[in-house]
Amino acid sequence: MFSLDGKSALVTGASRGIGRAIAESLAGCGAKVVIGYVHGEEKAQQVADGIIAAGGEAEIVGFDVGDASLAEKEVVALAKRLGGLDIMVANAGIALDGLLLRLKEDDFDRTFSVNVKGAVACARGAIKSMMRARQGRIVFLSSVVGEMGNAGQVAYAASKAALLGVTKSLAREYASRSITVNAVAPGFIDTDMTHELPEAAKEQMLQSIPLGRTGTANEVAAAVTFLCSDEAAYITGQTLRVNGGMYV
Repeated sequence: MFSLDGKSALVTGASRGIGRAIAESLAGCGAKVVIGYVHGEEKAQQVADGIIAAGGEAEIVGFDVGDASLAEKEVVALAKRLGGLDIMVANAGIALDGLLLRLKEDDFDRTFSVNVKGAVACARGAIKSMMRARQGRIVFLSSVVGEMGNAGQVAYAASKAALLGVTKSLAREYASRSITVNAVAPGFIDTDMTHELPEAAKEQMLQSIPLGRTGTANEVAAAVTFLCSDEAAYITGQTLRVNGGMYV
């Protein structure tokens, strides 16, 4: 188990699914975790309560990462209140799917506002604190779809691919301050989102995975936790794929 004792972390979109698993994993390694949410305050509080009951430290903060200006201000204020922010995990994201000819412009814009601009805004807010401390960890949640594409997910795939370029650029910009920036690209993970897929689509997806099964949120969380640890201090600008061999 990695030690994150004395570290403070913000995980956006952490009231459920992969974000929740990440928050719980970081807390289990000793970090004080702030659970970001936009809807579902009750669920976010349940995650925090569970972490506290297990002996960890947690609190919640609500803001819409789709409002980039607000998101940056919230992260800056949070870092100031905590006395610094060591870890920022940009997990919040949306998927507004549709074939290109049916894709609404507003849906395309909203996808990029949340998945890209919001993630970058949170990173910008965190980096201000990390630069003063001359250390930090930033992890973006991308997707296997951002690397291999998928019919009907033009906006989502483009937004997740954009995060890979952001990761590489920020890694180069802030390496001199010992701030590492990496991405994790999950594959077909067992979450609420995948539960909504038709059975035929799930079966087709499974056939494309060499390991022959879906991944778990905890397996994604383990990858994120590693990248946030001291053991990953010499890793930056990389994408860690958690996809069962679906894309190699």
